[in-house]
Amino acid sequence: MLNQVRVIEIGQAFSAPFAAEILGFLGAEVIKIERPGGDDTRGWGEHYKDGSSITFHMVNRNKKSVVLDLKDSQDKARLDELIGTADVFVHNLRPGSAENLGLGSETLCKRFPRLIYAELGAFGHVGPKRHEAGYEMLMQAFSGIMSITGETDGIPVRSGPSICDFGSGMWLALGVVAALNQRFQTGKGCVVNTSIYETALNWLLVASGDYLAYGRSPVRGGNGHPAIVPYGLFQTKDGALILGAGNDRLFAKLLKVFNREDLLDNPRFQTNAVRVRNRKLVEGEIAAIFVNETTQHWISALTEADVPCSALQTVPEALEHPQTKALKILQATHDHPELRFIGMPLSFNGERPELRTTAPSAGEDTEEVLGLLGMNASAS
Repeated sequence: MLNQVRVIEIGQAFSAPFAAEILGFLGAEVIKIERPGGDDTRGWGEHYKDGSSITFHMVNRNKKSVVLDLKDSQDKARLDELIGTADVFVHNLRPGSAENLGLGSETLCKRFPRLIYAELGAFGHVGPKRHEAGYEMLMQAFSGIMSITGETDGIPVRSGPSICDFGSGMWLALGVVAALNQRFQTGKGCVVNTSIYETALNWLLVASGDYLAYGRSPVRGGNGHPAIVPYGLFQTKDGALILGAGNDRLFAKLLKVFNREDLLDNPRFQTNAVRVRNRKLVEGEIAAIFVNETTQHWISALTEADVPCSALQTVPEALEHPQTKALKILQATHDHPELRFIGMPLSFNGERPELRTTAPSAGEDTEEVLGLLGMNASAS
């Protein structure tokens, strides 16, 4: 897909490294530039290989590593020449750092008109907070995501996965692919900007609707859905399950499974709109039925009736489920078959992009990469 594309990445933590990793999975040659000592993420959590954490390995696969000290004039010159050979430059440097290093978009795009300059910021490239740094939890708090996450009467909580970091990486990779397509047509590069904050706001696409249309502020609703009833978690005789009766047809099927089709004669149950207005009544009636049988009983009955439902699996249970195995989304490399990684959630003609290499050791490709450019790498 991107086999002829070279990407230079200066990324820390998750967002920009994940964007570059996506491009690597799509076939690009990704060269990660690290400071002496390596990316901070190498030290996040328990070490796995070469003194690097498993966290680092998860977002830096299919890459090469070159260590350069950008405060050193010779290493800075090496980086400049390397960027001159690249199609894409990806970074999430702290606000102002790129410009201070002579790596700002205006400078590089003037020198290299075909370059795709992909910048991932915290709050965005314009506005009063453009110079501030930001992290996942800060963005979930500042954007409003945490205000609608958690139980109705509980405290705000963050989403478990780093949805804003990884989401912004996805947006940047998508922007790069679009920019490459434009360059194919025009011969000119461009600047691609996104940020963790913009991504956080985008995740509120649906939640923001009531406020933008009617002035109503969304609130926490636990496991429920603000616009669908019944939809959420229900206790069973021996546990709990998730139910998603997302329309009136599915609700009718649910009542048939319950042998309670008589409830459709009640005007407060007849359409989703009225069920939302009578949420406590409807959910109470449904909850009283679910507790009479086991989780497996209900999942079997609901699945047979084609009513969406799910058990509450742990991460290990999900990873070892036959559906996960059938997708072959867990991948290993030839050099480290003992460690499986979650691959890209994409397939092309039925084939998932290949996991070619695990994350590199810090600087393991410095001599090879700079040597191919005819540079002296001995000082690095």
